Amino acid sequence: MNVVAVFDIGKTNKKVFLFNENYQIVWEQSVVFPETVDEDGFPCEDITSLRNWIVYRLAEMEALEDYNLKAINFSTYGASFVYVDKEGNNLTPLYNYLKPYPELLKEKFYSKYKGEEKFATKTASPVLGSLNSGMQIYRLKEENPTVFNTVNYCLHLPQYLSSLLTGQFFTDITSVGCHTNLWNFKKMKYHKWLKKEDIITKIAPMHSAEETLPLLQNNAISVGIGLHDSSSALIPYIINFTEPFVLLSTGTWVITMNPFNNQPLTFEELQDDCLCFLHYQGKPVKASRLFAGNEHEIQTKRLADHFGVSIDTYKEVGYDKDIIKQLRGINLNSAPSQYQKEILRQFSFENRNLNDFKSYEIAYHQLLLDIVAQQIISTNLVIHNSPVKKVFVDGGFSKNPIFMNLLAEAYPKMEVYAASMAQASALGAALAIHKNWNPKPIQNDLIDLKFYKH
Repeated sequence: MNVVAVFDIGKTNKKVFLFNENYQIVWEQSVVFPETVDEDGFPCEDITSLRNWIVYRLAEMEALEDYNLKAINFSTYGASFVYVDKEGNNLTPLYNYLKPYPELLKEKFYSKYKGEEKFATKTASPVLGSLNSGMQIYRLKEENPTVFNTVNYCLHLPQYLSSLLTGQFFTDITSVGCHTNLWNFKKMKYHKWLKKEDIITKIAPMHSAEETLPLLQNNAISVGIGLHDSSSALIPYIINFTEPFVLLSTGTWVITMNPFNNQPLTFEELQDDCLCFLHYQGKPVKASRLFAGNEHEIQTKRLADHFGVSIDTYKEVGYDKDIIKQLRGINLNSAPSQYQKEILRQFSFENRNLNDFKSYEIAYHQLLLDIVAQQIISTNLVIHNSPVKKVFVDGGFSKNPIFMNLLAEAYPKMEVYAASMAQASALGAALAIHKNWNPKPIQNDLIDLKFYKH
């Protein structure tokens, strides 16, 4: 059986999958490594363990008698650089993007390049410290010039992992185009600060995410250059649907992604937690973020404590339109609309008195009403002035009937679907290099959809 392998590297879980030609998972392995620390004692990825695990798993997959390995790709978390010498050896630890950024260095940088507002707008990058991965390169240059001078290339993590198998160094647009401070979205090229700081020569040449390179020891196996995981998760939708849509990717954060909105980002939108990233074909995708999954987790714990029930009782609560009608005190058919921007900035439910609710079910419906009120504002920031016809929701909230029904009611002129597929970011990385290994056409049933009527 012909298969493609995808290494899907998260901050916590490292996984590898084999997909067959119909994009079904036929084999998988996963591991969790303990973190190590960098020279400042801050926790970071153990890059040696990761590298050894990939080499070990590759040898194991090549030896599997039931499978014929045709191609390999990578999907990994973003905002992380590996600095390599000419031989491809890493020169520093894999610094953690959660590491606090020195305030003085940040001020020095932004004052040099026209201030936070102008710079953030141009690069579609909210000011996020180490999460702006370009700032990590600037920090290395300023704080450790000796090491910086020996750097041949600064590689984002997916491209570093790919280079281990190909011996070649490239840059991928999905990693560069996601809140990195590296890309000028107005001119659609690298920002000029990279040239001024003599960093541009240390950025590897750009390579298409759809083209592959030969595996070092076996030319018959094609290797992709890897993708940023959030961009990768969007690929199955871009391939399957041509009609304009938005995707709500729900987990700890709810990220609304709109590949059909090419309006330039404003500073106001940046302040409302919007950003732009580039998908695997180099087109901008406008996105907004809301910390809704995290809030749901906090408040369901609070509800469980108050009502003396188990923590996951909410999973048994169905959608009850009479409770919604009662809570709103208004006609059910009028979609919520009079929400102010202030709602976006704070979660209403945390200030509610739980003694006001007669039952857990009623209180839980109110929690979802409050979350969806915020979600509508967040999602509207990126739907604004674009021809969206469909709304897809994947992840945790796609399985929540109250969330889905309230969302469908809020968008009566659109089709709202709960979407599910196994391992979206790994599947996206496999699909990106489809033409290089798979003779079959891509089937259009990769995503399971459930329609919600308003």
